[in-house]
Amino acid sequence: MRVPVLHKQLGPSHRRGEVEKRTVSVGSPGRVARTLDCAACLLSGASDAVIIAPRAADTEAHSPPAPPRSISDWLWRRQCGCGAPNASLFTRLPAPEKMKCFSRYLPYLFRPPSTILSSTCHTEADIISTVEFNSTGELLATGDKGGRVVVFQREQESKTQPHRRGEYNVYSTFQSHEPEFDYLKSLEIEEKINKIKWLPQQNAAYFLLSTNDKTVKLWKISERDKRPEGYNLKDEDGRIRDPSTITSLRVPVLQPMDLMVEATARRIFSNAHTYHINSISVNSDLQTFISTDDLRVNLWNLEITDRSFNIVDIKPANMEELTEVITSAEFHPQQCHTFAYSSSKGSIRLCDMRLAALCDKHCKYFEEPEDPATRSFFSEIISSISDVKFSHNGRYLMTRDYLTVKVWDLQMENKPVETYQVHDYLRGKLCSLYENDCIFDKFECVWNGSDSVIMTGSYNNFFRMFDRNTKRDVTLEASRENSKPRAILKPRKVCVGGKRRKDEISVDSLDFSKKILHTTWHPYENIIAVAATNNLYIFQDKVN
Repeated sequence: MRVPVLHKQLGPSHRRGEVEKRTVSVGSPGRVARTLDCAACLLSGASDAVIIAPRAADTEAHSPPAPPRSISDWLWRRQCGCGAPNASLFTRLPAPEKMKCFSRYLPYLFRPPSTILSSTCHTEADIISTVEFNSTGELLATGDKGGRVVVFQREQESKTQPHRRGEYNVYSTFQSHEPEFDYLKSLEIEEKINKIKWLPQQNAAYFLLSTNDKTVKLWKISERDKRPEGYNLKDEDGRIRDPSTITSLRVPVLQPMDLMVEATARRIFSNAHTYHINSISVNSDLQTFISTDDLRVNLWNLEITDRSFNIVDIKPANMEELTEVITSAEFHPQQCHTFAYSSSKGSIRLCDMRLAALCDKHCKYFEEPEDPATRSFFSEIISSISDVKFSHNGRYLMTRDYLTVKVWDLQMENKPVETYQVHDYLRGKLCSLYENDCIFDKFECVWNGSDSVIMTGSYNNFFRMFDRNTKRDVTLEASRENSKPRAILKPRKVCVGGKRRKDEISVDSLDFSKKILHTTWHPYENIIAVAATNNLYIFQDKVN
């Protein structure tokens, strides 16, 4: 495999300007001129600009929140947006039991504020948090912790330079989300992009969904190569002219200009989630999508922003009885009424929206029985599913927990049909991984276009590939030091014990601060993209 694009630095964001409103009196000379100017704007595509009103929290006066009962209650409200559980639950339990009681869902509901996170890269905002190909593979989008979205476009194939096939260059950069603060709940809302999902292309423009912890936005990315000239109400420098000085009317014309790519927010879906959104998925009907947080799944229509339908709600009446949280959800690629969601207990529920409006009762339940001989203090934590993906043909489900990737047949619920060990050599280091919080890392998994190979990330900037047909696997490394453009990657191997060979790396030498959490695969070709902290690597198969 070779590296056509080794590293992309995320560029500055493009912000939309304000749209000025002007009123022209009826019958004035400027009215006809204004009509001509508006027609030119419509022809040039300027009608796509929208005005986003300021948030109500920024414009309305709110009374300050009541003082917290304790520091723990303040932290709970800060991270979860709700009150802390009854403290009497913990006073009755010894210290080890307290940790056991909350270990299932604290990593999801109780997240540290971004101000105390440490980073070894340039800035915290540059860390890539999601990466996604569109349905054709011509565009690749990345989101980072700074709320920015960078879209890369594939180079056109050249007969004179065949080695350039598969290379991606920056196509558009825009600021998707800004940091916010919920004054009613005293909750800080980060700008980090959690997920990006493309909508299938239906016209010349591209559409994608991006989400942070609370708000989902629908973005339109379009091109413009013409601009209107010959306005009546403003001169060539853009200054407004006095309508009384207009003695003749001009018809604005469109003149060629350099290609400009614009990103416009067309829809904003907000105020529907109390907890952090962890996944979004577009339905195959191209009209609806779901957004999922730790306790609920909401169904949206792409044309309606002021309401959504709650189709899954696992929040108990008493939060002390909470035993699991939702970690991921996805629509079936062919059946628009079917979706699946995973939980922190290692189970997957398949739901059919035709059965009931509220899908609290699943139609299928996938869970592998736990071996009592291997049960330990960390069993519940490492069994938590961080990602769930349907195969392209819709027959299989792939899930990723901390140590393994499992493939499930939708017709067999009692156990997976395939299990792949990603980094089983870390089983003996779970204690240290728990102390440095690495055990709570959420790795993603992805299918190739034919569903024959699966890929997922690991530590030390390693990523693993498993061939389902030949049962062969390979470990590769994405790093700027060991990779050069159009160079073949050498397989890496981790030495578990005994004498280490020259080309092997010991478990103790792994760098757990370097991890590949986010990966994506081209829908038709062997081109992959992996995100390693603030670096984006794009690999493709060898060109003969």
